[in-house]
Amino acid sequence: MGINSHDVARLAGVSQPTVSRALRDDPRVSQATREKVKRAAQALNYVPSEAGRTLSTRATRRVGVIVTDLTNPFYPHIIAPLHDELSSLGYRMMLITERSDEAVAEEKLLDQSMDGVVLATTTTDSRLPAQLERRGMPYVFLNRDTGRAGDFASVVDNEGGGRLVARELVSLGHRHIAGVFGAANTTTGREREMGFRLALAEAGVGLPEDRVVRGAFEYDTGYRALPALLEADEAPTAVFCGNDVIAIGVLNAALAAGVKVPDDLTVIGFDDLPMAAWEVFRLTTVRHDLRELSRQAARLLVRRITKDVDPAGERLVLRTEFVPRATHARAG
Repeated sequence: MGINSHDVARLAGVSQPTVSRALRDDPRVSQATREKVKRAAQALNYVPSEAGRTLSTRATRRVGVIVTDLTNPFYPHIIAPLHDELSSLGYRMMLITERSDEAVAEEKLLDQSMDGVVLATTTTDSRLPAQLERRGMPYVFLNRDTGRAGDFASVVDNEGGGRLVARELVSLGHRHIAGVFGAANTTTGREREMGFRLALAEAGVGLPEDRVVRGAFEYDTGYRALPALLEADEAPTAVFCGNDVIAIGVLNAALAAGVKVPDDLTVIGFDDLPMAAWEVFRLTTVRHDLRELSRQAARLLVRRITKDVDPAGERLVLRTEFVPRATHARAG
């Protein structure tokens, strides 16, 4: 028979449940007792069984992260810090990739193999959050949420960021303005457009539908949108894009069409991905703290798992700031 937790308990002079709690650094066990138990475990070369720990605590210390768009360069920049923060909190991250939330089999999330879930690419019409809620699985939204009361989410002040861009464009004298926004069934797409529209309206500047394109948060959306916008009777002098990836598509389409940025066309993105600062782009954009966005989500999920949250919901919102670079200028 191998060494087990009862052997450690006898050597340390404590109960077996105390051994289990001490070895997972449960704060209910005093520091002195934890150290005594760990010395006993080390002396016996005892390594806790993860399977046994799961059975006794009904906790797996694993968290699922659902991402439906790994081709988007935005997501690696939030997945890495999410992994690191969860690890520092004692949880392992399992990445679940599907084409949509609907394709995520409920059994994958509710087979007792994980303690909670981070939803990173949720759409407003997804049924998955309701399924998780119904089955009692703790979850949080990262970057996108449903926009409904009761969400547990780490998000960005998307509306405020949209307002920042509108005010900057108006101050630069732009009146013929276009928007290439994200999908209408995402809170990031809706809120950025809403803030932008509201601030333009307050300044007396319109945004007609024939100067608006909505689509996936990807390069092709921007690249395909610009030619049609340029063919309008009054071509835009500025384009606000739903994220940096769309904006890079617009920049490349402008280059292909012989349109000079920023002399002929101002282009502004959102997110401030590291690539936005590359010399080849030097994209003017809206910044928020990508790493903190993920860290907040990790901490919030762990608090949900341990029932240390307000059951009415908690929405953590990161501020935004305008980042001027080389793709904006005064209206000609």
